[in-house]
Amino acid sequence: MRGKGINYDTGFCPGGENSREHFDADVVRSEMRIIARELHCTAVRISGGEPERLSIAGELAAAEGLEVWFAPFPCELTTDQLAPLFEDCAGRAEHLRRSGANVVLVTGCELTLFGDGFLPGGTVFERIRRLQSRSPRLYAAFARLPGKLNGFLAATAEAARSRFAGPLTYASGLWEPVDLSLFDIVATDAYRDASNAGTFRSELRRRRQHGKPLAITEFGCCGYAGAAARGGMGWAIIDDSTDPPRLDGDYTRDESEQARYLEELTAIFAEEGVDLAFWFTFAGYPLVGDPDPRRDLDMASYGVVKVLPGGPGTGYDGLGWEPKLAFAALAQADFGAAPAQQQAIADS
Repeated sequence: MRGKGINYDTGFCPGGENSREHFDADVVRSEMRIIARELHCTAVRISGGEPERLSIAGELAAAEGLEVWFAPFPCELTTDQLAPLFEDCAGRAEHLRRSGANVVLVTGCELTLFGDGFLPGGTVFERIRRLQSRSPRLYAAFARLPGKLNGFLAATAEAARSRFAGPLTYASGLWEPVDLSLFDIVATDAYRDASNAGTFRSELRRRRQHGKPLAITEFGCCGYAGAAARGGMGWAIIDDSTDPPRLDGDYTRDESEQARYLEELTAIFAEEGVDLAFWFTFAGYPLVGDPDPRRDLDMASYGVVKVLPGGPGTGYDGLGWEPKLAFAALAQADFGAAPAQQQAIADS
């Protein structure tokens, strides 16, 4: 592999709940320094629903020498609402690129789930449930999906290229029938779980058929026993009907499972010729740890740090969190040094 990355959340709103209510530039500056100097990442995928926050975090990441994957992540918007937001972000990404930063523009993430109108369901959580149910209505929607999704992605890519002169990609789900010829870098969210373990490598190989750089825009695991088998659904153990929310059953905290998942998948990615992989994620900011296992929401977090109940002023450098075992595993992992953007430019 040629690069090591991590996702960094500036705040997005699945189901209407903001994943990062409080956004402090000083905190972001400190965390970008840690990502570059302690985790030894070469790239950071900065995602979120507010373009201004993306710009701020992007500038702070670039100041640390990180390659910036500028990744707008809106939720529950129609294609008519998405188009101007992506155009705005393309202009912001170009501004950052012209300042001297290495920038890749990510034109959305798993739009069939997080966007409105591609698959049936009123919210992302309803669409996930329908995707898991394999209902007849879902099969009919999938038949129309290639034309609908790729038509929108083609228009989005064309508009983005008119404003942004750097490499372009899209963070696809493994189930999405994306026309990979539209992009400079092939990118996918690749969570291994019990259902796809047998086909995981073949899915990666299929995405290398274009001969373009391949990036894993998300991979990760939560920190409890059995989380690896759940992969990208490991978060779904929270009962939101209680106040405050709590876990929906008895789980055993196991940070070693999270670290082991990281080590196993990075080895697979290296063997399969992946150019750059982004661990998901640096921190699950609203998922606070707790000594009571039923209230330890950090078990449902993919973060390499555990957010503490005391908030800012506590924990590591007063940032309100402490490193988990996955933090050390990521810091020690050696993916290589050349960012995927450089390979994309060399191949163009």
